[in-house]
Amino acid sequence: MHPWTVTIVFAVALLASLALRLWLATRQMRHVAAHRDRVPAAFAAHVSLEAHRRAADYTLARGRLGLLSMAFGSAVLLGWTLLGGLDLLNATLRDALLPQWGLLGYQLALLGAFALISALLDLPFEWVSTFRIEQRFGFNRMTPGLFFADLAKGAALTVLVGGPLAALVLWIMGASGGLWWLWAWGAWVGFNLVLLVLYPTLIAPLFNKFTPLADEALRQRVQALMKRCGFAAKGLFVMDGSRRSAHGNAYFTGLGSSKRVVFFDTLLQRLTPPEVEAVLAHELGHFSRRHVQKRMVMIFAVSLGALALLGWLAGQSGFYAGLGVALNLAAPNDALALLLFLLALPPFAVFLSPLMAMLSRRHEFEADAYATSQADGGALASALIKLHEDNASTLTPDPLYARFYYSHPPAAERLAALPQPAQ
Repeated sequence: MHPWTVTIVFAVALLASLALRLWLATRQMRHVAAHRDRVPAAFAAHVSLEAHRRAADYTLARGRLGLLSMAFGSAVLLGWTLLGGLDLLNATLRDALLPQWGLLGYQLALLGAFALISALLDLPFEWVSTFRIEQRFGFNRMTPGLFFADLAKGAALTVLVGGPLAALVLWIMGASGGLWWLWAWGAWVGFNLVLLVLYPTLIAPLFNKFTPLADEALRQRVQALMKRCGFAAKGLFVMDGSRRSAHGNAYFTGLGSSKRVVFFDTLLQRLTPPEVEAVLAHELGHFSRRHVQKRMVMIFAVSLGALALLGWLAGQSGFYAGLGVALNLAAPNDALALLLFLLALPPFAVFLSPLMAMLSRRHEFEADAYATSQADGGALASALIKLHEDNASTLTPDPLYARFYYSHPPAAERLAALPQPAQ
């Protein structure tokens, strides 16, 4: 593999993906702005013009920040790769740490330093999103102290949980020969399955408070629904989502006997009991139609292919040189290969977004259909309207943008398939 081939292919993919994303984003913003002053007819009886304009303004504000983030991220990606940023970081850490920390210590330090620098570069955008945009539109409930506490907890979890996994993968890469990627994939799959079991009880409570659902009438209603759906959960919980945001949601989490049903407190404050039941019926539709298992199998299959590709690329000197990195001569290149692959992959993955979004939207329609068979379809429709309004989700997205990115069907399409709520 010639380095120039790698450089040209990567540069073309980066420029093409950036141009495509910018074009789609600007289409979305123009379309939303053009329809800002009129509520679509299907929603005129339920959504006020003021709420519709607020949703449009929220979408435009997030879109403008997204454009800046997109351009900045592309420049950073170029800096890490073709402009030599990763090569400089690697050479600096290798020369400073390799004699004292050993081969594994140096490689873990490289991964950690890259993650830290990337997080610091992303921090200003997260801050603006939370304390400017979300604050401006009345969604943010987070204080600066809580914001940084969450960052600290996330960093600690990354070190405590991600560190051992990274060490294991690096050890496998160095000790398992040409098929290391197969063993690494097995370790990654096992790690994710264990994480699904442990997340509800060990990790999620580090960030939010979960209390048993206290409303006895709603509890009985939800339990009757779960019995009809054949869904067994370890408990029904309310999460203090309002501590951080005014957005609402409901979900089930966990694997096997560790499954939990979780409601955001903001959701319970806004929806009626029949609407809560209908929203949960939609979530249980994903369970009944085995969407979670299908997505897991798809993710695991894609990750196997990606690791197999990395297994081949890691042995090609042109892969490193073509992306601006000099090979280590006295140390393993395993951490470098991982980082280069993670950096190079996103520009190519952009072109798979429409397929992934299409599959997700299909699952959402199937879950809605299931919900209408187990609960009141009109209540689900009214709940969706409330959630769109409360979350300031635009009712008038650009059709092409929605087809490319939306994991959920646009509101108009989704509601057209449901019984209409009572006036």
